[in-house]
Amino acid sequence: MSTTEVATSSTADLPSGEPIPSALPAPAPIPKPLPIKEVLVAAPSNIDAFLAHVQKCLQTPSGIDTTLLFLCYSSRLGASVLETLTRPAIQRSAKQLLALAASLPPSATLVFSAKALPSHGVARILELAKRLRAFSAMLSEARTFLRLWGLLNMYFWLRRLVLARKQQRAADEKDGIKSSNKEDKLETAISWLQLGSCIVFQALENGAYLASKGVLGWAPATQRRASLWSARFWAAFVGIEVGRLFYESHRRGLRSREEKFAGGKTAAQVQAEEMEWNDAWKKSVARNLAWAPLTVHWSTENGLLGEMAVGALACIPGVIQMRDLWRRTAE
Repeated sequence: MSTTEVATSSTADLPSGEPIPSALPAPAPIPKPLPIKEVLVAAPSNIDAFLAHVQKCLQTPSGIDTTLLFLCYSSRLGASVLETLTRPAIQRSAKQLLALAASLPPSATLVFSAKALPSHGVARILELAKRLRAFSAMLSEARTFLRLWGLLNMYFWLRRLVLARKQQRAADEKDGIKSSNKEDKLETAISWLQLGSCIVFQALENGAYLASKGVLGWAPATQRRASLWSARFWAAFVGIEVGRLFYESHRRGLRSREEKFAGGKTAAQVQAEEMEWNDAWKKSVARNLAWAPLTVHWSTENGLLGEMAVGALACIPGVIQMRDLWRRTAE
């Protein structure tokens, strides 16, 4: 029985009426002074540990991309939030100016002063939003530059698929039986579809980026079309990945008890594995479901989402990946 249950059962037996006075008054709590000195003394070591942790996050290309992703879209969301907060003040000032202009005769000259404009605080907030948006654009371009070498990773992805196919054929020829596992064939088809969409996406993005820097001679209209089709193939990859995740969850739910406890696993080990797998699966689904509307947005000429929605949705995979990276590098 917990302490709360003991207290509840003991007070439930008391008769209703006036509260029973305590024999001794409770001493007044002595306020503890804020340990400013201890905080200041520990600050250098805390900052040093934080910077060391950040340095660990930036030791791998994937860690660098995750950090840039998090900073890029959190700053973009911050800029949108600040602009939204200042919009009522700007609209109020604009209405006052319009009302003033409408009340003057046609021949009057309207001279603006600093008092007629939004307050100095609003101007500061707008300036901060402008700088955050510029920072986000710079990080977005940096991530595009770092992805120029993405085709190299896809080459090794292609090589792994080809080697797996050759090994499967060799095993079938050795056993004299042609593999007829539909699940393995479906997984292989999904992998080939994802690889193909990623190759086209990366090739078009690289071409559009290099052309924008003058390395390739593509016209601006060609660059725009390449960017749109690059986003469309990214959207295709995301859609396939969402389907693959739910198919994988369906297959995992059909496992027998023998498959779950294979290798002499205990119930505790199986439960721990299930919790770990479910956690990773939910994170993958959340990331891809957040990317899905964004890829569709970037696949259209005029877009479908506002700046606030873009920043908020992109922050979901950014926060998830940054938390996982921070946890892994803390070990």
